Amino acid sequence: MTTWGFIGSGNIGSTVARLAVAAGHDVVLSNSRGPETLADLVAELGPGARAATARQAASAGDIVVVTIPLKAYREVPVDELAGKVVVDTMNYYPQRDGHIDALDDGSTTSSELLQAHLPDSHVVKGFNNIFFQHLRDLARAGDAAGSDERSTLAVAGDDAAAKDTVRRALDALGYDTLDLGPLAEGWRTQPGQPAYGTQYALDANDWAAGARRVAGDELAGLAAQATREA
Repeated sequence: MTTWGFIGSGNIGSTVARLAVAAGHDVVLSNSRGPETLADLVAELGPGARAATARQAASAGDIVVVTIPLKAYREVPVDELAGKVVVDTMNYYPQRDGHIDALDDGSTTSSELLQAHLPDSHVVKGFNNIFFQHLRDLARAGDAAGSDERSTLAVAGDDAAAKDTVRRALDALGYDTLDLGPLAEGWRTQPGQPAYGTQYALDANDWAAGARRVAGDELAGLAAQATREA
């Protein structure tokens, strides 16, 4: 059984937590407002869930999901995450996060910023290009990997063993995995790219209208269409 730690428990974090609990795993949740504000979510998730501080969640998790606004990435605990697999769901939205020169000029990516902040951790980008309702609705934990019912999520990371850990974790949640390569390739599923979110929607203009299955070859094709400004 895997323990998932969560630094951030918003839409994506709480959805992943629900899928993890459904798969028989334990979850330790945190947010910026304090453990007491997560009482309702913990009660909903049941005995496999508990609330904690960010440092406690980081310490407790076998896999730790960082799902906070990118502008707060420097607040992610460092020492408690040393040696751990960290899944980065964050995206760069300048209108929310403020402008970050190194992202604006393309000299690095958001996940590489987090990796630089966590030099002794193994950061894997994931869950960043799917709407939380689609993430909830497309999970097929009861179907075998590669089946016609499974959808695919992309990951990127510099450590092969960490990516394999995340691949196995996603399989338990009900998803197949597309490996984009190193963290530097994670931009291919970021906002503004063809592989950012729209493919999972029944209606590209109304993401709340429902979800559609996305196989690995479709996701790979969209990721290959990504372009960066020179």
